[in-house]
Amino acid sequence: MNLDLRQLRYFVTVAEELHFGRAAVRLHMTQPPLSQTILALEEVLGAPLFLRSRRSVALTPAGAALLPEARRLLAQAALLPDLVRRAAAGEAGRLALAFVSSADYSVLPPFLRTYRAQCPQVQISLLEATSDVQVDELLHGRIDAGLLIPPLPDKARAELDYLKVLAEPLVLAVPAGLAALRGAGPVWLREVPALPLIIFPRPIAPALHDAILACFRGAGVTPEIGQQAIQMQTIVSLVSAGMGMALVPQSVSNLMRPGVEYRALRDHSPQVETGLAWRRDNRSPVLLGFLDLLRKNTLC
Repeated sequence: MNLDLRQLRYFVTVAEELHFGRAAVRLHMTQPPLSQTILALEEVLGAPLFLRSRRSVALTPAGAALLPEARRLLAQAALLPDLVRRAAAGEAGRLALAFVSSADYSVLPPFLRTYRAQCPQVQISLLEATSDVQVDELLHGRIDAGLLIPPLPDKARAELDYLKVLAEPLVLAVPAGLAALRGAGPVWLREVPALPLIIFPRPIAPALHDAILACFRGAGVTPEIGQQAIQMQTIVSLVSAGMGMALVPQSVSNLMRPGVEYRALRDHSPQVETGLAWRRDNRSPVLLGFLDLLRKNTLC
């Protein structure tokens, strides 16, 4: 079937005018080639589209059925140049983005809000995953970028680029109502009751794990590790259940759970970093546009 947009445009014009002469004037052409084009369209479609007489032109049932579809196709075709331009500029397409759970309470919501306002035609696919999983997904090209906790493993540094977007201190999360922690101000770790420590497993997030233990070493405290969990919401839920205490990035204090109290530390706290990683050879206009926006709105 050889059907082109020109034929559909001619058909719609005749259908609107119900007069070949007026339609030809609208199309800035003479009537004979217009009539020939409509006849060719009818031959392609295998059905007459107009009932013609010396005095009138009317749509057949087939023509009436075709008219709204032809208008829809022409309207969609009119949008194609803008769609192509937006895709080339990174304003349309798809972005596959992964994130660690702590980013959900810090950089992710404002970045997504700003990005969606600027690029509403980009379809965003989100995946919550630990940093090690994100690196594997990036190396295999299954995601475009990942908000993760560095450092990148040695095996990935030759293929991935990285941009720091946030650095924040650790804060204490404890079961609410501990008699030893009265008031609402910062606390020393040595003043905290000897509760079991709930922590990320080191293979999953070595930098965060080591930063947490470094805080305790600096305070002269050796915590007993009670539970390990790979999601911030799970860690906070375990604290809420009275299973122990945790040190979490400051932004996690935005996660409000009954029975949990967050306290700043008087002790020196290493800065926990969150950043974006992506494949160095990924030249997707959508990704490049996202990176440009991220660089303009980093929180560090």
